[in-house]
Amino acid sequence: MYSYKLFSKVSQIDTQWDSLAGSTIFLSRKYLQVLENSSPTNMSCYFLGIYNNQELEAIFILQILDVQKLESFGDRDKCFRASVRKFFFQHFCSHVLFVGNNMLTGENFGAFKVQSNNNRVLQYLNSILGDIRNDLKKQGIRVHITTIKDFSEDFKSQINNTIFTNYYPFTIQPNMLFTISDTWKTENDYINALQKKYRDQYKRARKKSEGVLKKRFSLKDISQYNDTIYNLYHYVAQNAPFNTFFLAKNHFIELKEKLEDDFCFYGYFVEEKLVGFNTLIKNGNTMETYFLGYNEAFQKEKMLYLNMLYDMIGYSIHKHFKHIVFGRTALEIKSSVGAKPQTMYGFIKHQYKIMNWCLPYLFKRLEPEVLWKERNPFKE
Repeated sequence: MYSYKLFSKVSQIDTQWDSLAGSTIFLSRKYLQVLENSSPTNMSCYFLGIYNNQELEAIFILQILDVQKLESFGDRDKCFRASVRKFFFQHFCSHVLFVGNNMLTGENFGAFKVQSNNNRVLQYLNSILGDIRNDLKKQGIRVHITTIKDFSEDFKSQINNTIFTNYYPFTIQPNMLFTISDTWKTENDYINALQKKYRDQYKRARKKSEGVLKKRFSLKDISQYNDTIYNLYHYVAQNAPFNTFFLAKNHFIELKEKLEDDFCFYGYFVEEKLVGFNTLIKNGNTMETYFLGYNEAFQKEKMLYLNMLYDMIGYSIHKHFKHIVFGRTALEIKSSVGAKPQTMYGFIKHQYKIMNWCLPYLFKRLEPEVLWKERNPFKE
């Protein structure tokens, strides 16, 4: 017999939680503590445990997004589509319930006990989401949209088609996944595997980066430069085509405090001035790229972003990781260094029936259009 508990604090979570999370750091209690202490101002995080005869069977992250509190949806695009999207979200989607982590790309929505009947658990999950929405309504939070994200193609193929029949299945921009060859032991092995055109791109980027000093930050360094770090991050986030949240100012401090060596922060300096940074999170045998920031003038002059990608690849090869998750932005440049698009799936439902009927039409027109060409930088 299934039952559930919804937690708002990590201290309330069962001690069995981490055993189900396994090697997925984004479901671990220490990462959930980061969410509790430094979630975006327009986001509330909850942690859902599903029990089978009082034994923990599955765990999920739930997030409530309050669109009304969002300072901006991203200012890069000024087109009519962007204006319509902003109007739609403000008037018809003021509260969005995510099953999964809207701050990440990848299959981090939840985890199941070994030998669990995943379809039965998902069926139960779907049945209790209405109860959760009703409880939130009593707290003054009226959920307009429910979204379940992200599923890989393999996992989606295992889901019973009858579970989410009242949801609209969707895909958005792909997750860019970089696979590290077993034959690469150093960054030079990666460079030698590139076609001449892309080796030249590597050499050109590295030459441009002369005069840039890269430094790995301690917790003390992150705290010292925190205001500059946030300004660099905020510039990049503000100029994205679409945003649903902005990080809290203490987010990177919390990550370093809780994840310690599993969280890597690198600052980039020009003449002792911090002009950019990138972050990485170790997630089992996968390296996850996290948020970054830069000064646009130095980004152009020093090819800062491309050099960050090469640095991430070199570090991950050196540390014997199997994959790098590059996320779903800047698709073409990530493709040019060797990342491949990985389709991710989700389900979405609006609480108003007429809006739900319109979702297939609306979704395709509200999603930012990204035109890009996939590259194949490696030798055949």
